[in-house]
Amino acid sequence: MKFNSLIPELSVSDIEATRHFYLDVLQFTLEYERPEELFLFISCEGNQLMLEQENGHWSTGPLEHPYGRGINFEMTVSDVEGLYQRVLDAGIVPFRELSVSRYETGTEVLTQKQFLVQDPDGYLLRFTD
Repeated sequence: MKFNSLIPELSVSDIEATRHFYLDVLQFTLEYERPEELFLFISCEGNQLMLEQENGHWSTGPLEHPYGRGINFEMTVSDVEGLYQRVLDAGIVPFRELSVSRYETGTEVLTQKQFLVQDPDGYLLRFTD
């Protein structure tokens, strides 16, 4: 496995709830885990995340729900509509419904289909095609 040069590591409150959300609902792949550390390394189509149950080791201050305020993680997937349907089928209300957005990128306009969903700890995930 090739590791990306940037891999976010998210502190979570309940690794089992996080595991269910990412692996069962979003269908990320579990690359490896360290059960004794309550740690998961997951991926989905080149997107990589590390998830670890909060243990104080990386804390720079108190964590309050929702975690990750002020950031969203954009991840490109091949079937954004299918992923969106899995989120709805799991009874999860998206933060932003599936829509088409256009963004100026300097010399061109990027058009992408996207939706946003919060994970169990409130981290904001933006999935695009």
